Amino acid sequence: MDTSSGVGVLDKAALVLGALENGPMTLAGLVTATGLARPTAHRLAVALEYHRLVGRDLNGCFVLGPRLVELAQAAGEDRLLATAGPILARLRDITGESAQLFRRQADVRICVAAAERPSGLRDTVPVGSQFTMGAGSAAQVLLAWDDPERIHRGLQRAHFSAAALAAVRRQGWAESVGEREAGVASISSPVRSPSGKVIAAVSVSGPIERLTRQPGRLHAPAVMAAADRLSELLRRGGE
Repeated sequence: MDTSSGVGVLDKAALVLGALENGPMTLAGLVTATGLARPTAHRLAVALEYHRLVGRDLNGCFVLGPRLVELAQAAGEDRLLATAGPILARLRDITGESAQLFRRQADVRICVAAAERPSGLRDTVPVGSQFTMGAGSAAQVLLAWDDPERIHRGLQRAHFSAAALAAVRRQGWAESVGEREAGVASISSPVRSPSGKVIAAVSVSGPIERLTRQPGRLHAPAVMAAADRLSELLRRGGE
């Protein structure tokens, strides 16, 4: 099938974005994956980075950028984001803490939706915020059901262990205390696509003073119920 649109620069940019769907890439990796000349691949990647369609991970490799999430949300084509708002607001009201929805993108996780606690001491996570995959309850959830090779790679720089991920898979939720940020605790649970794949994590976060050092005891049932509700809505949408 002809994959040329007749606009060469757009076709080449699409090659770069398509290659990055497979995960982070060095410039050399982009050249190999796209077949583009090194100067062309570099020029396009940097231009796409300027427009936030491409970003960089902690190692400086190219990854898909946050603008893609924003565009999907604005277009109203992402059923997960379209249905997350009311569920996160309900979770916030039940727990009294800020609620978030995270997605993984290469070696980072991105907050794609949030419902903030309206007042008082709270953990504020703006939509678009990026965090490492090596710390936090959402990172544990997004990694726990990944393939063994990616789990092994992710654990190399993680603040949690393989045993912790096994517990997450067994109980269906994760908790962290001061792992991502001092003084902050969180609980997360997985959202699944109609095929059963973990595609996001619902989280509640706040100060340790309120969530205690065992936040799962307080809010795991509510967080799991919110994540299950989102998964159910996605299944219904796929019917």
